Amino acid sequence: MLLRPAQLTLDELQAIHAGLQPLLIDPAALPAIRASADVVRRAAEGAAPVYGVNTGFGKLASTRISEADLATLQLNLIRSHSVGVGAPLPAAVLRLILALKAASLARGHSGVRPVVIDTLIAVHNAGLVPWVPCQGSVGASGDLAPLAHMTLALIGEGEFNVDGARVPAAEALRRHRIAPLVLQAKEGLALINGTQVSTALALHAFFEFEPVLEAALVIGALTVDAARGSDGPFDERIHALRGQPGQIDVARHYRALLAGSDIRDSHRRGDDRVQDPYCLRCQPQVVGACLDSMRHASLVLLREANAVTDNPLVFADGEGGGELISGGNFHAEPVALAADAMALAVAEVGAIAERRIAMLIDSSVSRLPPFLTADAGLNSGFMIAHVTAAALASENKSLAHPASVDSLPTSANQEDHVSMATFAARRLQPMIDNTAHILAVEWLAAAQGIEFLRPLATSPALERALARLREAVPALAQDRVLAGDIAAASTLLRGGALSGLLRELPDSPALWIPA
Repeated sequence: MLLRPAQLTLDELQAIHAGLQPLLIDPAALPAIRASADVVRRAAEGAAPVYGVNTGFGKLASTRISEADLATLQLNLIRSHSVGVGAPLPAAVLRLILALKAASLARGHSGVRPVVIDTLIAVHNAGLVPWVPCQGSVGASGDLAPLAHMTLALIGEGEFNVDGARVPAAEALRRHRIAPLVLQAKEGLALINGTQVSTALALHAFFEFEPVLEAALVIGALTVDAARGSDGPFDERIHALRGQPGQIDVARHYRALLAGSDIRDSHRRGDDRVQDPYCLRCQPQVVGACLDSMRHASLVLLREANAVTDNPLVFADGEGGGELISGGNFHAEPVALAADAMALAVAEVGAIAERRIAMLIDSSVSRLPPFLTADAGLNSGFMIAHVTAAALASENKSLAHPASVDSLPTSANQEDHVSMATFAARRLQPMIDNTAHILAVEWLAAAQGIEFLRPLATSPALERALARLREAVPALAQDRVLAGDIAAASTLLRGGALSGLLRELPDSPALWIPA
């Protein structure tokens, strides 16, 4: 894949995330890279103080460093900032980090030599995964600690993650015939300044949530039919009057998913219920709003993936001159706010699914057997499976607390407002896990509800969703251990078992393309 600085697309980022192909920096970027590196070289040779080139860092910016110590300054920066703790970041996140950092540096405003970018690409293409602890960044002054650990591996002093084992970086680089990077002026700072870790974590969550949200639509529609709900609330005229694009698209999906249901036809006449519970009829409004939030987040993250976010920035004038200007592009507030919005969306998709499970097991509302079991009392059916869903939905509420409002000053108050973007993005993974498990319980419960309505069939699309589940999990004839069933259903939906079904629907809008 040709990496074109400032022109990365979401599809390309998703391919990088999946590890589908090697990368190559667009050769057209080389002149700008070399020009910015020349600006830094001249600054390093000059007498004027330039932050990060011949001065200390942060609160020590007024400390002047001698020309003889400039390379040591960069090396010490990497060593001193490698202070991360916690579990290592997964390979998919590291692939994004390496690619995003290379693409950012290749914009030609960071002052690094081409060899720095080449080393990032070589490590990526070799399938090497730097050992980068997941905790230690506050999302301002860049993702300093995690990017320092990444850089430590590039220079041969850190470690790589090989099948969960920590392998010395020098050994791994030698095995793949990659020369350890030798840092020159500003290059260490350029590598650890920036928002690539928080951005990669947020993109990782975005891509991981895609099949979960797609499954939520299919499973939510299955629940509508299991509860013999009305398809009236999905009438396109209702949603056109409001004009919210996500709501309109979700309603269109529900109309297509429910089309041709014998169950719906059987109770269209003579049903004495005037309105369904909110968890059924307000799905377009709730899930559609979540979809709009995810779409907006994708725009923010795509801009950030293409951005230059280190400091100071280099502006070559094209005539052999230029200047370095200190700024604050390393502050990850856009990523933090996007990740916080994503957290709310993930939590809400799980919250309304939990309410649908509660409705299904309540015979007074669903008019199905209590707890979806034919012999309630002797059997508990889905009683406690719902408790698990409730526990997960509650946990997500706590995790959805905004991280971006929890700034703490660092670096002796020089860096006095930070974004907490890295945690904001990292906490999305357990939330997605929780929501996937809630939806797994709902899928099992809705399928059980449909089978109580036999010989009536649901729609052709939803019959395929039910059949896909039954390939892995049998119906619940009597009580058994459901933990394995929940795990199997969760694995299926997270793996995209329902995504293809959704995308094959006639007149199916693309969920992830921002309106």
